[in-house]
Amino acid sequence: MSSAQPLTTYQTEILAEWVDYNGHLRDAFYLLVFSFATDALMDQLGLDEAGRTRTGHTLYTLECHLNYLDEVKLGEAVEVRTQLLAHDRKRMHIHHSLHRVGVAAALAESEQMLMNIDTRTSRSATFDEQVLQQVLALGEAHRDLPSPACVGRVIGLPQARA
Repeated sequence: MSSAQPLTTYQTEILAEWVDYNGHLRDAFYLLVFSFATDALMDQLGLDEAGRTRTGHTLYTLECHLNYLDEVKLGEAVEVRTQLLAHDRKRMHIHHSLHRVGVAAALAESEQMLMNIDTRTSRSATFDEQVLQQVLALGEAHRDLPSPACVGRVIGLPQARA
């Protein structure tokens, strides 16, 4: 059995300005928290400010699926765990899950496709070699992790039976 785990990429407390009239984290702020986790993932891969300056590259989110699984309330301490599901030389398919700190059950999940972009041309580009090595290492570390429950979901209503 592998001891590999998703990366803990971001931790925060839920702020008052993120909470709605029901006392819950607003829909949009789940994505904000996941966005901060993507920034932290970029830092770990060598696309921090210095890496972006050196390479002229950054990551853009091409697609995002967000599943709300449980309520999150004001002041709760939460963390994002990130798993690299797949990659090629330009893209990463990732999964973020939001948890109360130290708790296994997910509060929300976000599946995302990220693309490496050359900021000088605003076009896709292969990862810089140093960044690619980090992506490959993370991919290898996460290779045997199980696929999260919400990965690959499609939105739709069940077909009515005749």
